[in-house]
Amino acid sequence: MSSLFLRIFLPSAKGDYASPSVRAKAGALAGGVGICTNLLLAAGKFVMGAVSGSISITADAANNLTDAGSSLLTLAGFRLAAKPADKKHPFGHARYEYLTGLALSFLILLVGVSFLKESVTSFFSDSGTVIGNILLIILAASIAVKLWMWRFYRGIAALIDSGTLRAAATDSLSDSIMTAVVLAGALIRRFADVEIDGAVGCAVAAFIIFSGIRLVLETSSPLLGTAPDPTLVHRLKEMILAYPGIIGAHDLVIHSYGAGKVFATLHAEVDAHTDLSETHDLIDNIESEIGTALGLDLVIHMDPVTLDDPKLDAMHAEIETIIRQISPKLRHHDFRVVFGPTHDNILFDVVVPTGFPLPDSELIYLLDSSIKRVYPNAVPKVRVDHDYADFLEE
Repeated sequence: MSSLFLRIFLPSAKGDYASPSVRAKAGALAGGVGICTNLLLAAGKFVMGAVSGSISITADAANNLTDAGSSLLTLAGFRLAAKPADKKHPFGHARYEYLTGLALSFLILLVGVSFLKESVTSFFSDSGTVIGNILLIILAASIAVKLWMWRFYRGIAALIDSGTLRAAATDSLSDSIMTAVVLAGALIRRFADVEIDGAVGCAVAAFIIFSGIRLVLETSSPLLGTAPDPTLVHRLKEMILAYPGIIGAHDLVIHSYGAGKVFATLHAEVDAHTDLSETHDLIDNIESEIGTALGLDLVIHMDPVTLDDPKLDAMHAEIETIIRQISPKLRHHDFRVVFGPTHDNILFDVVVPTGFPLPDSELIYLLDSSIKRVYPNAVPKVRVDHDYADFLEE
């Protein structure tokens, strides 16, 4: 259904849903559909809520109205996110999607709190609700429409890889469940003559508040900076180590500025004795090929590694044993030794996983003292790295 909509309304896309311009148009289409359907649902429920005197139905109408606002912000967010980079924003404007979602989240919270107050007040009111057949039909139709919107949003989200539309799909499914609760309350009032409108209104208001809190967390998290997708990290590691001439890789850092604006840097270890021009050409090819395949703006730093040196290899193995004795979760890279007449400088970076219990200073002290017990004339020069992407996990 979603792909059919896009073929009809976006014939020029031709399946190129990764293009920023096509993403913007697809997001605008989804936003327009959401605005129209939610406004119709909200209008019908507001009228029936006023006629019946049901606070729960009015609250459900307000929920649909906030969904229309959500669709409007989604439309605006996609348009703003599609703006090209400029001098003040060299990484583009894709994060506008998150900002518009965050603004909507607070609006939803305010609506939820308002209706919670009205629902609690209704417990002390003597006015009863009047449930008619038309009201029941509207509620049932609303459930069907919301289930259709869930599938529609989910389909377009999959095509253009939009977290915003995935959230909209989840919200539509949740709305259908809440409207079903309202319908159940109306049926109980109609056929059992039991007044539970205030309780159902509180449930709907609580759901709106919960949705607002969830959306605040979901939309603010990318702005703070989230960990990269483990599947992407694993695929990147697998691809780069498959190239002949790459001995190892480390120090992966990935920054996302929104869909289609993902930047990655890493260090690649190469044989120090390989011709520099050949190695540089290899790195250029890797940046281009992997970057294109994974949709990344990839920059690779080249780290030369000395191979086939028996003395250095033995020291390296000993240092690795020391590191693993402190913790098997630790990794290291960039190992090298500068031999001198009075002392040897042993240099390497130790990689600390997220949540490691020891402070950096204590870890350096342990490594320093352990290395000096084995190599009394050594001067360890250890630098602590933090593995921001779990790139070196085994």
